[in-house]
Amino acid sequence: LQMLEQQVVGGEQAQNKDLKEKHKRRKKYADERRLQLVAALQESNEDSSEQALLNVYDSIQEEVRAKSKMLEKVQEKLRAAETEIKDLQLEFGLEKMDYVSTIQRQERDLMLCQQLLDQVQSLVRRDCNYSNLERIRRESVWDEESSCWKIPEPVIQKTHLP
Repeated sequence: LQMLEQQVVGGEQAQNKDLKEKHKRRKKYADERRLQLVAALQESNEDSSEQALLNVYDSIQEEVRAKSKMLEKVQEKLRAAETEIKDLQLEFGLEKMDYVSTIQRQERDLMLCQQLLDQVQSLVRRDCNYSNLERIRRESVWDEESSCWKIPEPVIQKTHLP
């Protein structure tokens, strides 16, 4: 049961390397994009403050207009960065909800299979190797190539009395 639970956690495609790789690439891209936005904002703040110090204005109103324009530009960049961050958070939130629903569905399926096994086990003949589920679990082997379990063939053990 623990082995089945370990395979179930992570969704139907827990063993899908392509899906894991795609998720890693998306997350890496989002992190890189966020760092670029933060760096651009810091750079624009440094550039604009240097320009403000180097510019000589004829009047205070020109200086106010110039600084207001810079402030509007920085605010626009900030809004764009916040929008980008919200979009990324929403995307990852949706993925998380999808993973959670997949795990819940698979847990329900696992519980159904376990209950079916418990009910059917009493119907299996005692002289069959399938009457002992623990023995079947011990003898079963996971095949990486085919991504499925190799379980022992059903055998009826006949005993002959003298």
